[in-house]
Amino acid sequence: MNIHFAPVQGHTDAPYRRIHAECYRPADTYYTPFIRLERGAPRSRDMRDILPEANTGLHLVPQVIFRDADELLPLVEALSEAGAREIDINMGCPFPLQTARGRGAALAGNADAARLVRRVTEGNPEISFSVKMRLGMSDPDEWRRVLPILNDASLHHVTLHPRVARQQYGGEVDMERFGEFYSMSENPVVYNGDLLTPEDVARLAGEFPDLEGIMIGRGLLGRPSLTDEIAEGSPWEHGRRVKAMLGFHRRLLNHYEDILCGDAQLISKIQPFWEYAEEEIGRKPWKAIKKAGNMAKYHSAVAMISPSGD
Repeated sequence: MNIHFAPVQGHTDAPYRRIHAECYRPADTYYTPFIRLERGAPRSRDMRDILPEANTGLHLVPQVIFRDADELLPLVEALSEAGAREIDINMGCPFPLQTARGRGAALAGNADAARLVRRVTEGNPEISFSVKMRLGMSDPDEWRRVLPILNDASLHHVTLHPRVARQQYGGEVDMERFGEFYSMSENPVVYNGDLLTPEDVARLAGEFPDLEGIMIGRGLLGRPSLTDEIAEGSPWEHGRRVKAMLGFHRRLLNHYEDILCGDAQLISKIQPFWEYAEEEIGRKPWKAIKKAGNMAKYHSAVAMISPSGD
């Protein structure tokens, strides 16, 4: 089963992706945090993040977020000119900052947006497109309005996170509706949502054997060894996981120390590394890391993490 490393803003930039792939079994596909228009063009930092030299050896797919044709078409054109031959279209971001502007999950039940996606796939046969979506904004049946249209589009796959946007990442995933979506989709389906352990993945694969793959974001940020554990079919012992994560952290921190100046820049860049790792490293060091206001306190907090769990 293919493992797709979901994009997470503020976390999965090019250095994180590259060093993860060096420290662990690489994901089959990595995605960029969504690329959007700013003053009529993609942000330059987003375009730098997809450069081949920044992502050596990775299968990288840029993800775009849009409101309408005036945003999607220039994004596709810019990425095509930059050499992209795969693009993931975000119709699932639940964050109010984006949905309030008509982007992300605000389009999950929008038939016009689905027709636009179909038109873009037809007009750019040299590019392989995929779509990431949710069940809807607040109604978990909104997807029924767009799936028949997406079925007529030639998509590499459709990724579904079976929650509505108003849930964000809380509450239960709706596996009953995911099952309906899975059976009705004429494009390959990728599952996304609450995959935190190898056992979670094994259960899912048993229930949906024809999945194209799984997409994991928060689960891999909190337990980056999951790519290895899933491939090996068994969990790593906790101490091994934590020791490997500390090694990953050290290499990423070394990278940022080489390119950033001052505690403020370093803290803001490296603290998010641990955001989803409370269960792995323990609440006491996790809280100390969050509270650290300078690098001396940060190093002291990280030193509290023990692979033995003591």
